[in-house]
Amino acid sequence: MVRLAREVVCHITVEYGPGEVLERLSDRYWFQAFGCVLGFDWHSSGVTTTTCGAVKEGIRNLEEDLGLFAAGGKGAASRRTPGEITQACERLSQAPDPLVYASRLSAKVDNSAVQDGHQLYHHSFFFTREGRWCVVQQGMNDDSATARRYHWLGDRGESFVDEPHAAICCDARAHTLNLVAGESAQMRSAITELAREPDRGVLGDLERLPDLVLPQRHRVQSTDINPRYVKRILLKTYERAPRDFETLLGIEGVGAKTLRALALVAELIHAKQVSGRDPARFSFAHGGKDGTAYPVDRMGYDRTVEVLHDALAQARVARSAKVEALRRLARLAHPE
Repeated sequence: MVRLAREVVCHITVEYGPGEVLERLSDRYWFQAFGCVLGFDWHSSGVTTTTCGAVKEGIRNLEEDLGLFAAGGKGAASRRTPGEITQACERLSQAPDPLVYASRLSAKVDNSAVQDGHQLYHHSFFFTREGRWCVVQQGMNDDSATARRYHWLGDRGESFVDEPHAAICCDARAHTLNLVAGESAQMRSAITELAREPDRGVLGDLERLPDLVLPQRHRVQSTDINPRYVKRILLKTYERAPRDFETLLGIEGVGAKTLRALALVAELIHAKQVSGRDPARFSFAHGGKDGTAYPVDRMGYDRTVEVLHDALAQARVARSAKVEALRRLARLAHPE
C-alpha cells in the first residue's frame, strides 16, 4: 500500500502539482476510491487511518522534492502533529504558526463545536511549501461503533467556524449541536459576548436554568455544567476577552461542555437558536482485504506499482510522451 500510494501521489504531483493532492485528499469520493485502489473494501474498517498512513510513509524522504508534507496520524501520532509541522517548516525556513493553528483549530471544531457523538482519534495534516493545507481526521462513537471522517481544505474558505468543512462522511446522520452551521451565526456571537462578561452574571443564569432535556441526546446534569469548572473557564475568557467565536474556540480549556453550557445560557438570555443540523453529507481495482469483491491480487498489485514507478522514472527522459500515454489509457478506461 505504501509503494502504490507513493507512485499515485508522485504522478499527481508531477502532472498537476502538490496542491492537487490536497484537493483530492479533501474530496470524500476520491479519497474513498483511492482507499479501494490501495486494497480496501469501500466499507472496510481502517480505510481512513491506513490510507493516510500509506501516503505519509510513501512520501517520506521525498517531501522537499515533491513540495508536499504530511504530519499526524492515529492516536499518539495525532498529538505529534504540531511538532512535525514545526520540523518541516524549519527545514523550509518558514513560520509554522499558521499551519499549527489550522491543525489545532480544525481538530477543536470537530471535537467541540460540532457535537455529534464522535470523539477524534485520528488527525492527518497535509501541506505544501506554499502554505496550502488539508486535513483528514476521523472520530469514533463507542456506543454505536460507528466512525465519521471529516475533510478540510484550507483553500475552501476564510472561516474556521462558518461552514468550514469540505465534507463529512458517515453511515447515518445524527442529532447534532452544530455551532459552525451558517444558521448558528447569531448563537456564536451571543456565546462570544457571554464569554466576555464577568463570571458572576453567567453563573447566576446557569443556576436558574430549568431541568432541560436535549432532543435525543442526554439530560443536562451537573456533570455537564459544573459551576466550579465553568467559573474557572469564564475567568480565563473574561481576562482574555475573545474578539470572536473563533478566538474563543482557540482558548485552551474551552471544550464541548463549556460551549454547550454557554449555548444554553445564550438561548435563555438572548433567545438565539443553535443549529441541530448534522453537517454530514452523504471500485475494486485490486480486490479488498476482506475478500470483497475478491481477495487482493498481490501479483497484479505489485505490477501496478511497477508500471507506475517505471513510467515516472522514464518520464525524466520523455515526460511529455509518457504523460500523454497515461492520458490515452485514462480515456480508454473512461470513454465519454
